[in-house]
Amino acid sequence: MADEADIREYLVVLNHEEQYSVWWAERDIPAGWRAEGTRGPKKDCLAHIASVWTDMRPLSLRQRMAAVQK
Repeated sequence: MADEADIREYLVVLNHEEQYSVWWAERDIPAGWRAEGTRGPKKDCLAHIASVWTDMRPLSLRQRMAAVQK
């Protein structure tokens, strides 16, 4: 119910490990994160994250696992 009343605009943010989160658009993005490009209501941002973040493993782990497989 509280999310329905939330009219703030959000950004989808991404860190160096390619992990996603949402952040209030009117606030400075925290150190270590960058705007991914998606902006809008929280539910839309979360839906976008659900569609693009299909491998929850951090980038460094994915890279190590790929190197071991070679």
